[in-house]
Amino acid sequence: MKESFWMKESFWTKLLFSFLALGGIAFLGFIGFIFTALSGGLIFYTPLVVVLSIVIAIYVVLLIFNVLSRKISYIVLLSIVGLSLLATAGHEIKEAYISSIATVDDREVNLKQYEPFAENSKVVNLDEPTTFHIDSDPPRLDGATALYPLYSAFVQSAYPVGNYNPYDFQTSQVICSSTPEAYKRLIEGETDIIFVAAPSLAQQKHAKRKGVELKLTPIGREAFVFFVNKRNAVTGLSTAQLKDIYAGKITNWKDVGGPNNRIRAFQRPEDSGSQTMLQKFMGDTPLMTPPQEDIADIMSGIIQQTSSYRNYKNALGYSFLFYASEMNQSGEIALLAIDGVKPDKESIRSGQYPLATEFYAVTAQNNNPNIQPFLDWLQSSQGQELVEKTGYTSLK
Repeated sequence: MKESFWMKESFWTKLLFSFLALGGIAFLGFIGFIFTALSGGLIFYTPLVVVLSIVIAIYVVLLIFNVLSRKISYIVLLSIVGLSLLATAGHEIKEAYISSIATVDDREVNLKQYEPFAENSKVVNLDEPTTFHIDSDPPRLDGATALYPLYSAFVQSAYPVGNYNPYDFQTSQVICSSTPEAYKRLIEGETDIIFVAAPSLAQQKHAKRKGVELKLTPIGREAFVFFVNKRNAVTGLSTAQLKDIYAGKITNWKDVGGPNNRIRAFQRPEDSGSQTMLQKFMGDTPLMTPPQEDIADIMSGIIQQTSSYRNYKNALGYSFLFYASEMNQSGEIALLAIDGVKPDKESIRSGQYPLATEFYAVTAQNNNPNIQPFLDWLQSSQGQELVEKTGYTSLK
């Protein structure tokens, strides 16, 4: 029988070829590493490239040194290819399944549908002519996503007709950047009034460091709500049960009358309005670490960020009533009764719902003469009419 090429070669020749092969594999592996990392595959595909490079390197060296017979080498090669394809298919199926599950994330709301003075806008109007109007130098506005439809209604009633694109941070006087960013912009003097929940402790400290005094003018009331997948058998929780869940003491739905399934209790990013409300609700009870998602970044490695609420069958999330029931009408979530009381305007107004809260127009020191008259009008009968018509609960 003829000897194979590798069987005829000396040990040192085989060693040289091994080094050359390993160098080539390492180079190709490095290219694959960079490509998959830049393509957003740092969580799965980049590790797969690394593992495959190591396995192929070992396989090639074994071939060069005649450790594997021809039959075994084919079996090993097919196994490597097969396992790689199975792992890739499994990953893609998992990602497709997760992506198919609905999310509740206010960053996904298209605010253009509530833009003031825009054609076919959903923004509400007064039933009578406004008693207050700003003709020039209107205050710059910003705020929480869930409150944008409301302050857009204020603008449409009291501001000069114009283009107020909520996403045009450069030129529009009425934008929506989210609660954390709105507080930053107010403290830095980049806006005049923001429509938000009460500030977090960190936001208060930021204002104090900058020598800025925040003035909170209540303009309406809202319910802080918790929700689950509509297929969840649990329809209500007590405040004590909620605190135990978010403290990590209750971890299974069966402990609160539901199925035998672990509770996936989502949280929101730090300094967001709803996260600040959760922290106030918890009081001195420590919050557990929230579910995380891995965000790949080739420059800084893995950054852990709080996951957006994804509507798994075992999920628990929270928001404010208007956003959860009006701005995000998926029909796939169910609002929970708290201490036996369902969240609605009547229970908020009567004080029966235990997690009702005020929201505010927040200002800092500013010389714009229109700010205080505008704030006064927001608390007037017309301003409160817009609060009610938008879907919130008025102060009275």
